[in-house]
Amino acid sequence: MDHTEIDSPIGSLTLVGSGGVVTGLYFPGHWTRPDRTAFGTREDSAFPEAVRQLKEYFAGQRTEFDVPMRAEGDEFQRAVWAEIAKIPYGSTATYGDLARAVGGLPHEVGAAVGRNPLSILVACHRVVGKGGKLTGYAGGLKRKAFLLDLERPEGEGLW
Repeated sequence: MDHTEIDSPIGSLTLVGSGGVVTGLYFPGHWTRPDRTAFGTREDSAFPEAVRQLKEYFAGQRTEFDVPMRAEGDEFQRAVWAEIAKIPYGSTATYGDLARAVGGLPHEVGAAVGRNPLSILVACHRVVGKGGKLTGYAGGLKRKAFLLDLERPEGEGLW
């Protein structure tokens, strides 16, 4: 297991993985972040493609990620994360939308969204509450609002 840290407009991001495959992307104070001892050796040159693509995303030059990644979770969590991955850049879906898609309850979907280990790469910031309400985010609501605004066309920030 290796990890690297990169600076971003929303604070330091920690990328974790093995064999070039990203298995986690965490913020400082991330609600569900594993103990740092599980991150393995710090390797500043780890995950160069993911680092490049994240920098492009924050610069407004990338709308999708194409890096080797794997999220570990149970079958329901993986189904929720797969639905999240379908939400287009600049769009949102509600917890209820995801619950209907995977056959669960909104609070079950919320728990799975909160356990997403690949924040930003699997864009759980695009999941909002009923009526578009800004709710829960493992990196905090300020980061969620920033990411949603980043994806909105110029002058259309809503948060």
